[in-house]
Amino acid sequence: MKKPVILVVAVAAVLAALLLWWAGRRQPDDAALRLQGNVDIRQVSLAFDGSGRVEVVNVEEGDNVEPGQVLALLDTQTLQLQAAQAKAQAESQRQNVARLRNGARPQEVVQARSQLVAAEADAARASQDLQRLQGVAAATNGRGVSAQELDRARSAAKVAQASAQLQRQALAMVEQGPRKEDIAAAQAQLEGALAQLALLQHQVAQGALKAPVAAVVRSRLVEVGDMAGPQRPAFTLALTQPKWVRVFVGEKELGRVRAGQAAMVSSDSHPGTVINGKVGFISSVAEFTPKTVQTEELRTSLVYEVRVVVEDPRDQLRLGQPVSVRLLDEVR
Repeated sequence: MKKPVILVVAVAAVLAALLLWWAGRRQPDDAALRLQGNVDIRQVSLAFDGSGRVEVVNVEEGDNVEPGQVLALLDTQTLQLQAAQAKAQAESQRQNVARLRNGARPQEVVQARSQLVAAEADAARASQDLQRLQGVAAATNGRGVSAQELDRARSAAKVAQASAQLQRQALAMVEQGPRKEDIAAAQAQLEGALAQLALLQHQVAQGALKAPVAAVVRSRLVEVGDMAGPQRPAFTLALTQPKWVRVFVGEKELGRVRAGQAAMVSSDSHPGTVINGKVGFISSVAEFTPKTVQTEELRTSLVYEVRVVVEDPRDQLRLGQPVSVRLLDEVR
């Protein structure tokens, strides 16, 4: 009877030792913090900066887009015509500024001098006519020339002198060139015309709606012929990077979580596949557990949000997808 008892005791001891060895072997893995959460990504709601009718739509829902890729175009024919008109006006004003800066041409200076010579000759002839009539009137005691003829001669001499003085000032202005104030005013008008042209060209460029970053088209909200505007989103883009898993930990486990801590993420849709990640954010404020989070604690328990940034080069994770997270002891 003793031998069977001893045998049973020995077997039990061996089993106990095996269980202890197995438990000791599994302890590091079981000691890892396991959490449940959901995948989260950033989204971009795109709208046209200007208003107009949609002319072209280049992408469909689910398409991958690159930064700068044109997603849709507005009809900008009216703006293009206005830009062409503004360009012509700016060019005209540019030539006006150049004319003022260059001053008068040599031919214009010669012309002004010739006009001055002619005016001075007219003034000299008028003065001589007046002197001749005055001499005749003095010699004849006023009988040889009437008073009206003398008055006309005096007026003609004054007009001729004034015309000569006017041509003399005109020659001086031609030789000196335009005033600095006139050049500055023309330059200001040119800058205004160029600014108007740049504004219209910018509005034309805004007719092309481009992807700001690499992303996936999640929603296409406009069609060809629709009226689009800044207040109406045209596309919703889901960013491919960064991706993170939003999990929640209780106060008891909070001390086991630290920034940069390595993590392993797995999902039911890809069994056996592990996606690496690390803790990128730990909330400093407690909150009530959201209803979407799977937890064994009561709903009224306070938890802390933790974001695990993941590396998903194969794009396996989707927005809102439930996943399992295992936090490791190492820090990345």
